[in-house]
Amino acid sequence: MTTMMTTTMTAGTTEPLRLRHEVKHQISPQEDLVLASRLGKLFPRDGHAGPDGSYRVTSLYFDTPYDTALREKLDGVDRREKFRLRYYGASPAFLKLEKKYKVNGLCGKRSARLTLEEAERLLAFCNNSNPVFLISVLGVGVFGSVRAGVWLWLIHVLSALLTGLVFRGSEKSASRQELTRRPPFRAVSFAEAFTGAVRSSLAGILSVCAFVVFFYVLAQPLTAVGGRLGAVLVAALELFSLTPLLTADAFGFLLAAAAAGWGGLSVLCQTLAVLEGSGLRLRNCFLGKVVQSAFSLLLAALLVGYVLG
Repeated sequence: MTTMMTTTMTAGTTEPLRLRHEVKHQISPQEDLVLASRLGKLFPRDGHAGPDGSYRVTSLYFDTPYDTALREKLDGVDRREKFRLRYYGASPAFLKLEKKYKVNGLCGKRSARLTLEEAERLLAFCNNSNPVFLISVLGVGVFGSVRAGVWLWLIHVLSALLTGLVFRGSEKSASRQELTRRPPFRAVSFAEAFTGAVRSSLAGILSVCAFVVFFYVLAQPLTAVGGRLGAVLVAALELFSLTPLLTADAFGFLLAAAAAGWGGLSVLCQTLAVLEGSGLRLRNCFLGKVVQSAFSLLLAALLVGYVLG
């Protein structure tokens, strides 16, 4: 049950925000049928829905390296927000970037329409290395210095921001004419949507885990190559396996920074597994990681004397 109301927030904007009370209840399939029958006599059916009144909704949620959005939700923080990409039906032709927020128990949402091109550009702006890994594992574990780890993290963040600027595009490049078209929908039954969601979620989890194990095993023979060549080859595949091969010198610092920006083929394949069936291409994500790795290498080369000196 939801009750709509309007209020204002002074933090960053004076535009009125529409907030609502949102109370969610778990119901049985039998209750679903009864409620659907009763509500069907009061409200018009969504024109995009199928015979049973349902269609698929696909969401891609964003979070910080600290899992801030997830932790705040689990902890029940009063003022919190999260961002997501969402499209309806089987095609990503109708894409929205949404910000969900909660203020003192009230819920609200802001959204903006995106073209497919704009959504794919977002994939290039990616900060995927956890600061705990960079500071603790690489900084302390490899270089014996928290300071070196902090600088690796700062380089990683700055290179991600620079990559975002490179792929930001221009306002004129996005074709807004596409947004006026009626988006295609493929209606599905509740049973198909539910079972499909469970299967796809499990398949996504298994795919990610499978790629982690596959590239970890694949990287092991390359560690036998030894020297700088072996370290570079492992870095191209998988970041975690690179850790014991890094040396606490200028070359090790440069390779650590570049590898953190690149992420490894393992990360790209995990991303591909998540994007499968979404209509979003991996191309921009791949190019973004290449560019971020290059920026990271350049920044590390400029700072290595200061950081390790």
